[in-house]
Amino acid sequence: MDLHAHTRRSDGLLEPAALVAAAHAAGVRLFAITDHDTLAGYREVVRSGAVPPGMDLLAGVEINAIVGGRGRMWENELHVLGLGIDPDSDELESVLATQRTSRRVRFEGMLARLRELDLSVDDVIETDGLIHPDDIDSLGRPTIARALMAKGHASSVEDAFSRLLSRGKPAHIARDGLDPVEAITVIRRAGGLASLAHFAEAPERLDTVRELIAAGLGGLEVYYRTFDRPTVAGVADVAAQLGLVATGGTDYHGDLGTYADAHAGLFFPAAAEAPLRAALGLTGTAVQP
Repeated sequence: MDLHAHTRRSDGLLEPAALVAAAHAAGVRLFAITDHDTLAGYREVVRSGAVPPGMDLLAGVEINAIVGGRGRMWENELHVLGLGIDPDSDELESVLATQRTSRRVRFEGMLARLRELDLSVDDVIETDGLIHPDDIDSLGRPTIARALMAKGHASSVEDAFSRLLSRGKPAHIARDGLDPVEAITVIRRAGGLASLAHFAEAPERLDTVRELIAAGLGGLEVYYRTFDRPTVAGVADVAAQLGLVATGGTDYHGDLGTYADAHAGLFFPAAAEAPLRAALGLTGTAVQP
């Protein structure tokens, strides 16, 4: 299982069909493409008939929601996954289109900031097919980070974020868009399971989690690839205590290695599959390696 992964249609590096094929080759039989603010990758795979036999592919999305007055949090955001959503929901698509427009405005603003810092990456963005924004449905900072690497201004995506692109850094521009309650509401209205992603702070922020449950939150990402076992245990305890289904995923983008390597590092126990499938309204059970 892997219910959190990204393609080239947002801030990943693999084409949607290539990511799905890599997941299937790694033994994944329940998979979700969760690109930021777009279902383009999922639709492309389904339309082209590229879903491998035996794989349940979920329509998914990740929404970076602005926390507002909920206290200090990383990047002033909470990330909400929508899993098993209706890809034909006009309401959802309208909301995501607005999100994507805000992303493009922010993206262009960060490029302008980099020009002011004498760190322009415009030529790379315009000419390098690897990161050309016309190929991307939902623009994000990793695309700018890769351009900084291509120009020799950063040694890695992480380096670009830590010195230039993260909150409080010289090229950062604050995000505009939905708050967590609005994100959960639109996911639920599109028939999806809303799950709070990679929220290691959950044991210390029960008030926030309870607020989101009241808005319709149904899941908590317990089995996140970079969580250590004590963090998994703490977040799992919150999920059990508050009646949330445990979700999990690699959050694969492609900058740090192959999908097979990422999946090999994901702890997602087989026992989590049945309740997850029940919450998603799926029947049957896929065999996990």
